[in-house]
Amino acid sequence: MSKSKTGIITKVSGPLVVAKNMEGASIYEVVKVGDEGLAGEIIEMREGEASIQVYEETAGVGPGEPVERTGKQLSVTLGPGLLTSIYDGIQRPLDEIASKAGDFIPRGIEVPALDEDKKWKFEASVSEGDSVVSGQVLGEVEETETITHKVMVPPHISEGTIVSIESGNFTVTQEVAQIKTENGKESIKMAHKWPIRSPRPTKEKLLPSKPLITGQRVIDTFFPVAKGGAASVPGPFGSGKTVIQHQLAKWSDADVIIFIGCGERGNEMTEVLQEFPELEDPKTGNPLMERTVLIANTSNMPVAAREASVYTGITIAEYFRDMGFDVALMADSTSRWAEALREMSARLEEMPGEEGYPAYLGSRIAAFYERAGQVKCLGKNQEGSLTVIGAVSPPGGDLSEPVTQNTLRTTKVFWSLDDELANARHFPAIDWLNSYSLYTEDLSEYLDEEVGKSFRENRTEAMRILSKEAELEEIVRLVGFEALSGSDKLVMETAKLLREDFLMQNAFDKIDTFSTLKKQAEMLDAVMSYYRKGEEMLEEGENVNEVLEMEEKDLISKLKFKEE
Repeated sequence: MSKSKTGIITKVSGPLVVAKNMEGASIYEVVKVGDEGLAGEIIEMREGEASIQVYEETAGVGPGEPVERTGKQLSVTLGPGLLTSIYDGIQRPLDEIASKAGDFIPRGIEVPALDEDKKWKFEASVSEGDSVVSGQVLGEVEETETITHKVMVPPHISEGTIVSIESGNFTVTQEVAQIKTENGKESIKMAHKWPIRSPRPTKEKLLPSKPLITGQRVIDTFFPVAKGGAASVPGPFGSGKTVIQHQLAKWSDADVIIFIGCGERGNEMTEVLQEFPELEDPKTGNPLMERTVLIANTSNMPVAAREASVYTGITIAEYFRDMGFDVALMADSTSRWAEALREMSARLEEMPGEEGYPAYLGSRIAAFYERAGQVKCLGKNQEGSLTVIGAVSPPGGDLSEPVTQNTLRTTKVFWSLDDELANARHFPAIDWLNSYSLYTEDLSEYLDEEVGKSFRENRTEAMRILSKEAELEEIVRLVGFEALSGSDKLVMETAKLLREDFLMQNAFDKIDTFSTLKKQAEMLDAVMSYYRKGEEMLEEGENVNEVLEMEEKDLISKLKFKEE
């Protein structure tokens, strides 16, 4: 390699390496650092001096060692074989590394992201002479029993004509088609690379109109998230962030799940890696991993790779979205990603913002969540969606800290987890008084058609009752329940039914773990019918104790365990 392609290390500070003689290098270019060729990425350039964040442990690397430029941006490999895979933050397959090098990842190791020896059966869906456009499906591969992988025209080819294409068994590196463009012939393989910091192009962003049905009553009924929407799940330690994300991964009606374990504790991520391969997909009966990609970058792994992991995950998610799938991405947790940004910013000696986070924290969080959306894909008549659900771990449960506040400015759904509810064994521990969803109006037409207009009316009335209960609790503490009026006692009893029989769900019960929208509407209607009948009885002068002991109460508690 020529001298212009090689720099020399002048400073090492943890994951930050500074190198001179880097004229001509560009921001986000991938480099190989030191004698061992550690993976790194340029994050700042100043007069031929490059600041590099290194994605591996830098102990032992010192001044004078070389830095080799690659001329490429940090990219992921996209193609058949992504599903069922477990990657680290820069898309190195952990199972392949384990088989080659044991339980610990050696520095400088390079392993292909996709199996380059495995042959996939490719079925062409276009013919020679056909005109094609960017994003158009050229053929299909049965990647798993659950998901059919679509091989598309890469985004950099706007249009062209098929010169040759054939069905058969190919590896991801073999040519399956040739396309004639204005600039000559382009060779098409089943896999291609895409830079992780550049959103994949789409034809048009659409307004969200359908809910991501999760089967969790507190979410679907009160605080729904739309397909293509963005949601945040802040909560203190032990309040159930990871459990909620597991439930959504298993039960939501997304076609493909991308789960990013970003900076969480190693033992917590180990549970995920052990449990996910054992989980059964309730839709098909096949393993859930057949439609899942896991990205594991735990707190004891290099901090810079934690920063890259969310971009690796969302780029893979965009790829499946472009095939026309509904994709759900779970990031656990974006607080650890923000801490990685803070550490790198401090080592770059940038001016700190609030609580030491960089001044650009808000724009980075917004840019990440903005990659969610319901879109018209580049291909012909294809629509797909990418829903992003990010867990936030505010220190001490303080929701006023910068990461939570910047996330709330960007996302339209806020599921506030409460450790008091979690300690009381109320799961999901979503606080119904502090949470909100701004998608309720966007989804109203869909809900009216699917479950009826009474569903929205019941939801509004139920939220009023739950809010009223919070006010009455102060009075009950002072003067006791018996001092309340009959109507207030009815409110308290109805709110109790809503909390214990509707909002609370048992993830370990095979029936209660998931509720369809129809069942949710039926349960909510039963609770509100009890309330309305109670009001009528009180107006007619009935004794309040008889009202509170109506038979309907027992029917409501049985409804949640009723098979559909």
